[in-house]
Amino acid sequence: MQTAEIRRRFLEHFATRGHTVVPSASLVSPDPSLLFTVAGMVPFIPYLTGREPAPYPRATSVQKCVRTLDIEEVGKTTRHGTFFQMNGNFSFGDYFKEGAIQHAWELVTGSVEDGGLGFDPEKIWVTVYLDDDEAADAWKRIAGLPDERIQRRGLKDNYWHTGQPGPGGPCSEIYVDRGPEHGPDGGPVVDEDRFLEIWNLVFMQYELEDVRSKEEFRIVGDLPKKNIDTGMGLERVAYLLQGVDNLYEIDEVAPVLRRAAELAGVAYGRGGRDGREDHEVDVRLRVVADHVRSGLMLIGDGVTPGNEARGYILRRLLRRAVRSMKLLGVDEATLPELLPVSKDAMKASYPELETDFARISSVAYAEEEAFRRTLTSGTALFDTAVREAKAAGTPALSGEQAFSLHDTYGFPIDVTLEMAAEQGVGVDEEGFRALMQQQRDRARADARAKKTGSVDVLAYRRLLADHGPTDWRAYDTLRTDSRVLGLVSQLAAEEDALSAPAGPGEITRVVLDRTPFYAESGGQVADAGVLTWDGGRAEVLDVQRPVKGLVAHQVRILEGELREGAELTAEVDREWRLSACQAHSGTHVVHAALRQVLGPQALQSGSYNRPGYLRLDFAWQGALSPQQRHDIEDVANAAVRADHRVSASYMSLPEAQAIGALALFGETYGEQVRVVEIGGPWSRELCGGTHVQGSAQIGTLALTGESSVGSGSRRVEAVVGLEGFRYLARERDLVRQLGELLKTPTDTVLERVNGMLARLRDVDKELAELRARQTLAAAGELAAGARDVGGTAVVTGAPGGLSGGDLRTLALDVRGRLPAGRPAVVLLASESGGKVALVAALNPAAQERGLVASDVLRAAAAPVGGRGGGKPDVAQGGGTDPAGIPAALQAGEQAVATAAGR
Repeated sequence: MQTAEIRRRFLEHFATRGHTVVPSASLVSPDPSLLFTVAGMVPFIPYLTGREPAPYPRATSVQKCVRTLDIEEVGKTTRHGTFFQMNGNFSFGDYFKEGAIQHAWELVTGSVEDGGLGFDPEKIWVTVYLDDDEAADAWKRIAGLPDERIQRRGLKDNYWHTGQPGPGGPCSEIYVDRGPEHGPDGGPVVDEDRFLEIWNLVFMQYELEDVRSKEEFRIVGDLPKKNIDTGMGLERVAYLLQGVDNLYEIDEVAPVLRRAAELAGVAYGRGGRDGREDHEVDVRLRVVADHVRSGLMLIGDGVTPGNEARGYILRRLLRRAVRSMKLLGVDEATLPELLPVSKDAMKASYPELETDFARISSVAYAEEEAFRRTLTSGTALFDTAVREAKAAGTPALSGEQAFSLHDTYGFPIDVTLEMAAEQGVGVDEEGFRALMQQQRDRARADARAKKTGSVDVLAYRRLLADHGPTDWRAYDTLRTDSRVLGLVSQLAAEEDALSAPAGPGEITRVVLDRTPFYAESGGQVADAGVLTWDGGRAEVLDVQRPVKGLVAHQVRILEGELREGAELTAEVDREWRLSACQAHSGTHVVHAALRQVLGPQALQSGSYNRPGYLRLDFAWQGALSPQQRHDIEDVANAAVRADHRVSASYMSLPEAQAIGALALFGETYGEQVRVVEIGGPWSRELCGGTHVQGSAQIGTLALTGESSVGSGSRRVEAVVGLEGFRYLARERDLVRQLGELLKTPTDTVLERVNGMLARLRDVDKELAELRARQTLAAAGELAAGARDVGGTAVVTGAPGGLSGGDLRTLALDVRGRLPAGRPAVVLLASESGGKVALVAALNPAAQERGLVASDVLRAAAAPVGGRGGGKPDVAQGGGTDPAGIPAALQAGEQAVATAAGR
């Protein structure tokens, strides 16, 4: 049975039993504590924990998940992968244990002809918690299972909680007996290889406190509503029903593995090109199969490669796949061969992969090409670090070196580890990971401070619990009569965060019962404005949503005293809001223009809007041509001139998708979504921002820049409205001033400048030829002055005014004039513009004698306050102290003498 068919049967089984089918949420988790969606229940956590009312009593989903805590272990066994799919059914205060067991048994053992999975009832075993007699009795009554196939286990195996105070309860797991060839008899308590778990039914029935570990907590009472949360591993069920041994051999994974083996000329399961057993070959093929699929799905959900957070995980997966293919002997680009195979295997379950494959593949292929360049340039730096480590007598790369390779040159740590092992040196992993953690902590602290003003969310949760959500009126009005529910100080201790009254000059955060202010989200900055009350006034500096449902205003008190309970007027700056609306609507217009000019693959991946300014990131390879930029700007301004109606409507997510509304990658949407249209179907996006009423209100729209923001991603910037007019006015004035300076009409400025540049290029060419003749003359003089140092011909010199490139050319020329059979070293220094350039060049005979160019250069660089490096035959560097040049040449010559003496 194909994986897509198992998926379809699961959803249909529960849909016919009154469950709402909920589409898979994005792999990008809305939970700030998670990079990715790691479990099927993650999208339902607010309902399961009671933080929000569930919009349906029953639900079912097949959730895409990614877990990457132990990427290094992928492929070493056949049970672990990074991307997986979790089938789940959920009850929110509706049915409980008996219903969950009934539904599960009917699907697992139901005949294939009737829509079931067709497992043999005699092969099914279950476990329940030690004292969960209710679940055990239900299994006997509903499934007719004998006592010996209902095994009881403790807290470690059959109890669930979040690891924090909140809901928890016992669980029951369903196992399939794979037969004696897989292990001893006796059920899952004896062997979990033979008895394979396929489904976990969690019974959330208790309120827990004092949660210290998996097995240490205190039950304080029953939950007001008992919930069901189940998880069935789709890949695990697939390999059982497809008669294969593991997830790497199922229909959605094996095709990539087979194609990778073909490209490498190896055989999976037998290993090696000659058929001999080779576990490493199989491990690398499994790494490729897993990581290519995970990369496909992550890019499909809008993640792009980068050096931070999700982008780094994706980059690491793709680069490990490429590196594994290289270790298998494939030097050519491989993702163009493997990614389409993965897409074809997954498209039955996720049709959007095919429609969006042009974008997905362009991102992946660009990342592979970038990594191939990184391997070329970074390997030289890696080799230098290894050589330095060995020379220092500590054969291990420091944490700082490993971090530099990662942070600056894009080397994943596992690539560094693999390459270091091949060179026989270690890596200070602990030091590397400490530096990585420091970097992550800084980023998280910055993000948290932005949202909550450095205050723990507990204060905001208390306000939300006491008063309910903020009555948010940003779409309807610019002014509300409001009441202060609380002032939250960012300086107070956590327990005192709900602060005393604030006076003039103080900055605090204010929570109101209702507000017209737009809180920063969706790329749009927060509104500006004022709060006024009897005898007082405050300037609104920022507006955020520190917890879902609550709006907090950061304000500076200008006059009077603001205290809890105060009645006031909240008013948005009208000009600010208009300019912000112009920018946000302008972003939609530019996005639609991009797709019209470049094609549907030019999808937005991020945006930022502030009054009068917008930037938009989109999937695209390579810089836009001047004609493309002109066309995009022209299409956008034509849409502005047409004064298209701008409208917003609410509908379900499936309805929005059905009419072609575009969703921003990485955003999480509820059941009801807001669709903003500009000109009907021309621009139709899911959006929570504020907008103009007609496109003509956007005003002048001028593109001001276009640049790269990462592999496969570009950014356009624009100004709108009055800022757009001012930008064009400055451009006009600049052209006028150039015309006056060049004494030519404005319409001939370009022609005049081109003529001047052509003359400058001719002059530069003449100067280069002159410098070349001078360099050749100097080369002969320098070579003639070679001195013998311990049997090595040494040339030193300090020609003035040469750049690093010219100095290198001169050094190589001098080296070429010296006798080839005799060891020779050339060391030159040149001062230009207050900076020092250094070059050391050795011939093969000198290298055979044990001399190294980088060693000579490092010795010379110290006296001029510099450093450098390079290859054994040529090294280059520089410094900042020209007065040290004589000492530098002497130090380099001494290094040659010392090495020659050895």
